[in-house]
Amino acid sequence: VQLQASGGGLVQAGGSLRLSCAASGLTFSEYSVGWFRQTPGQERELVAFMTRSLGSTLHADSVKGRFTISRDDAKNTVYLQMNNLKPEDTAVYYCAAGSSFTSLRSPSRYHYWGQGTQLTVSS
Repeated sequence: VQLQASGGGLVQAGGSLRLSCAASGLTFSEYSVGWFRQTPGQERELVAFMTRSLGSTLHADSVKGRFTISRDDAKNTVYLQMNNLKPEDTAVYYCAAGSSFTSLRSPSRYHYWGQGTQLTVSS
């Protein structure tokens, strides 16, 4: 199983970017999928998740209304659309997949992780 995250980069505050997470060796619709982010010295925090099967979503309060997680089953890819970016969104972003339905805010619920992609938002 391999998750490949991409799409990070440098963007000005107020701008938009879309992260992608492509999977090989698993089918995203059969797994709950999460996007997490981490800054140096901080714990990895949930940005958004989508449950397996039904695709119910939850977004962290800090990104609600600005970020959207989505899934393209035909491409077996999960996206994180990020709008109105702020400097505090600067972090390494990770995608992850797990078989659980519950406690999806916790990184421990995910079995597979992508390598991370850096997002830097300049003010």
